[in-house]
Amino acid sequence: MRLVFAGTPAVALPSLEALLGSSHDVVAVITRPDARAGRGRTLVPSPVRARAEGAGLPVLTPRSLRDPEVLERLRELAPDCCPVVAYGGLVPPTALAVPPRGWVNLHFSVLPAWRGAAPVQRAVMAGDEITGATTFLLEEGLDTGPVLGRMTEAVRPTDTAGDLLDRLAVAGSGLLVETLDAIEADAIQAVPQRPDGVSHAPKLTVEEARISWAAPGFAIDRQVRGCTPDPGAWTTFRGERLGIGPVTVDSRPDLGPGEVEAGKREVVVGTATTAVRLWTVRPQGKREMAAADWARGVRITDEDVMGQ
Repeated sequence: MRLVFAGTPAVALPSLEALLGSSHDVVAVITRPDARAGRGRTLVPSPVRARAEGAGLPVLTPRSLRDPEVLERLRELAPDCCPVVAYGGLVPPTALAVPPRGWVNLHFSVLPAWRGAAPVQRAVMAGDEITGATTFLLEEGLDTGPVLGRMTEAVRPTDTAGDLLDRLAVAGSGLLVETLDAIEADAIQAVPQRPDGVSHAPKLTVEEARISWAAPGFAIDRQVRGCTPDPGAWTTFRGERLGIGPVTVDSRPDLGPGEVEAGKREVVVGTATTAVRLWTVRPQGKREMAAADWARGVRITDEDVMGQ
């Protein structure tokens, strides 16, 4: 089939690579416009744009797919189907109607669970033991379209959202190719999502990434892993922001919420239940470092409490 691929971040690259190596013909790519990044705030192309241009593919970077010129260009490309992976923009009905085989989205959850922008982060934070990926036909509703294929993946006890998303991106690329192969062969039927089991996964806010040390240790562990690498879990220490990397639940219950105990090689912080051990921290305006090295530098006292 003739395909126009829509995607933007690095997580979409395994799918683009898989499609470029498949029997299908990727004739163009749609991605989000270049964004400013880094201290110099220079314009940087999306990972998908960089890879597509390296492959010699035409690249469309519309601010909106409602743009009449963009829609006309899409019609000229005459795709049979438009696969989508983390594009990051709305696909309006006028664009949905262009490919006769529709827009096939690869979403990183087992729908109808975790509809929205942050399904992997929310699954880790909720303590899900199983998640996965789903291919479905885009429609106007948010991740509500009929399902074409599914796969599952275990959530490991130490998984960060980044770890899990990397695995799903690779495994999901195979699911996407299989789905498109079946569409081309008329060997698949879209099935409406069931009405029960719906949950939503809005993008995480910075405030949601702020640690409450009055929560149980296991909940803090999930929160930190779910917020890693983005937006990054954090707390305050002596009035300044302190980024917190993945933690380990400790066996010591004798520290109050936020109380800090620092040894030569470890730093533990009290919670509502057992303490958690910090491995890496990121002081405000500095790079990530080992928690023990940071603790030696700031000279923690008995009066210090995280979150203040």
